[in-house]
Order: sequence, then structure tokens, then C-alpha cells
Amino acid sequence: MTEQYSVVGILLEASIVVQLVMVALVLISIASWAVILGRRKLYSKAFKSMRQFEERFWSGMDLSRLYVQVNTNANPDSGQEAVFRAGFKEFNRLCQTKGTDAESILDGSGRAMRVALIRERDKLELHLPFLATVGSTSPYLGLFGTVWGIMSAFLALANAQQASLNVVAPAIAEALIATAIGLAAAIPAVIAYNKFATQADRLVSAYDSFSDEFSSVLHRQAYVFIDNQRNGQPTAARGNQHAE
Repeated sequence: MTEQYSVVGILLEASIVVQLVMVALVLISIASWAVILGRRKLYSKAFKSMRQFEERFWSGMDLSRLYVQVNTNANPDSGQEAVFRAGFKEFNRLCQTKGTDAESILDGSGRAMRVALIRERDKLELHLPFLATVGSTSPYLGLFGTVWGIMSAFLALANAQQASLNVVAPAIAEALIATAIGLAAAIPAVIAYNKFATQADRLVSAYDSFSDEFSSVLHRQAYVFIDNQRNGQPTAARGNQHAE
């Protein structure tokens, strides 16, 4: 009676090396899917928070009032909010420092926003190198299992007294399964990496554009502050209505 083979049976009877390769690929695939789901959730929240903060910022609200609101109830998913908080906090601090001119105020707030932007970029790009590594190495790891399985098939064929398909078929099948698992781990990782890298670039570009726009708003506020200081008027660092 002809022996019946199944995928599970072939995997259980595979050589220890091929089994280790398959287990490693399965674990890598699980880890990559965990990263994919986490990154997808993060980028979704980042885009939503960005739109919400832009509406508040350009609504004409006083900058000082907006700063108090976002500083009291900070949104960790909003990169623009982080850039705004960093820039306006440094703007206020320098305005309260005696003898500080407008250029120093603008340079200081600009540096603070650049630092915040770098932190947001690092947060958005976190774990993306892992996806790139999975996408580039998983096929080779599966190929290693395939080569090892084919070697085992030819060794079994060489040691067999009578060559038949039943001798080499299981080893070749386990080799091909290793390749399939490697591709199954690599393809989603590559697709996700390309998608998330594009989304991260879009978000960072939007944060950078906001930083430039906010710098223009602070530029007007800095010179108004210096003029008021010279004229002996109150010098509290307050943002005026900026959506003109």
C-alpha cells in the first residue's frame, strides 16, 4: 500500500536543521506581524492627531492659551503638537531672559523644534529596520533550508539500494516548504516596510512644514515682543491671533 504523506507529517519527519530553520522563520514572521500591526496603529493615530492639531492651531486661538491646553493634556501621538510645545516653550523661556534679542529668541526656538522633529522622526521610524531585515533575509534563510533539504534528498538517494521517488520526495518537499515559509515571512514585511516608510516620510515632511510655518508666526511675535519691551509695555510672551 502506498504511504500517504501530508505537510504536517513531512514537517515532523524533517531533519533537525530544516526544522530549526522553519521554527526560526515562523517566529520571525510572528514578530514582523506584531511590528506591522503596531506601526499601522501608530501611523493611523499620528495622521488623525495631525489633522486635529492643525485645526486647533489655525483656528485663530491665542498661542499662549493653546500652549497651556496642549501642555496640560499632551497627546503623545501628535508630532506637530510636540514640535509646537518645544518651540513655544523655548520661545517663552528666552522672552523671559533679560537682554535677549529677537534673533536669539528665534534661533533658540528653531533649535528646540528641530530637536523635537528629530525625536518624532526616530519614533516614526522605530522598528522599520527590523521589517527591512526580515524582508531581505527571510528568503535566504528559507533558501538555506531548501538547500539542506535537497542535500538530504540526494544523500538518501545515494544510500538507497533502489532509487525511487518515495526516497527523495519527502526531503524535496520539506525543502520546498522551507522556501515557502521564507517567502511568507518576507513578502508582508517588504510590503509593510515600503508602505510605512512612505507614511513616515509624509508625516516628517508635514512636521517640517509646520515647523517652518510656526517659525514665521514666532518671527512676528518676537519682534512685537522686543518693540513692546523697548517701549516699556508689558512683555509677557503671548501669542496673538495668528490666523489672519
